[in-house]
Amino acid sequence: MENSIIKSQAYGKDRVRVVRVVRHADGWQEIADYWVCCLLSGEQFETSYTKGDNKLVVATDSQKNTVYYLAKTLPAEKVMVPEVFASEVASFMVKKYAHVTTCHVKVTTKPWERMKFDNKGHAHSFYREGKETRWTEAYATKTNPPSAEQFTVKVNSGFYDLEVLKTTNSSFVDFWRDELTTLPDMPDRLLSTKVLCQWTFVSTDLDTLQQQPFDAIFAGAKRNTLDAFANDPRAWVHASVQSTLYIMADRILNDFAAVDDVYYALPNIHYFPFDLSKFGLKNTQTDAEVYMPIADPSGYITATISRPSKGKF
Repeated sequence: MENSIIKSQAYGKDRVRVVRVVRHADGWQEIADYWVCCLLSGEQFETSYTKGDNKLVVATDSQKNTVYYLAKTLPAEKVMVPEVFASEVASFMVKKYAHVTTCHVKVTTKPWERMKFDNKGHAHSFYREGKETRWTEAYATKTNPPSAEQFTVKVNSGFYDLEVLKTTNSSFVDFWRDELTTLPDMPDRLLSTKVLCQWTFVSTDLDTLQQQPFDAIFAGAKRNTLDAFANDPRAWVHASVQSTLYIMADRILNDFAAVDDVYYALPNIHYFPFDLSKFGLKNTQTDAEVYMPIADPSGYITATISRPSKGKF
């Protein structure tokens, strides 16, 4: 055991629940509600694993306290956008501790929606619907450790559990056939999936990174996902999940130059016509009206799509 080596290591605090409220002079209030995970790594932490030496270990409780400290002391605009807050926490850690090489911060949020009455937003009341979860993670990594003079910041953002379904304009035909194939061509079918979408930014300049319109990119990625799924005619002609995925990602890359690449994971939630022939009823292909959802097993389609030359900002 003493001859074993550590290939990778990171430690920290997970599921730090933090809520920041911004109160404006006119009575209008805003809220951000986060789950934060903060992980530190660096070669000098190895002895805490191999020798039980904790001298350089920044306690996970201290990392938790740092999240709350920064949520209070940072300007509101650096807390209310999850990408900016995550990059602030990550960069704070690598700058404060010389022996920290990389800090990985993940922020997850299910946003509160402002209540509306008579088409006017309420100043301080909110509700939360069952909807997709927004998340982001920032990696701050020193370029020449232990010096904190230069470091790169990589931000991954996205959402998951966006559940969508359409009752037509999806097909799966002309696929590979051999002696193990039993699935028939499906020229028209129900298509449902629970979308996971992720996009990436990389920068060596924290200020430039934080100036990106993260909220607008999130809204645009969701809009493009839904619009490509429902309305893009290319997804009707080539209606497999794979081609729909590509169209969604391509639209995001075309709309937002700051995004380096887009990743999707689309589990295919199957809805098969129920066989009613034993009751003398037609319920297949064009006659299908009654379906049986099948949770397991499911198809699972993933891809990372990038532009031919890396986007820069």
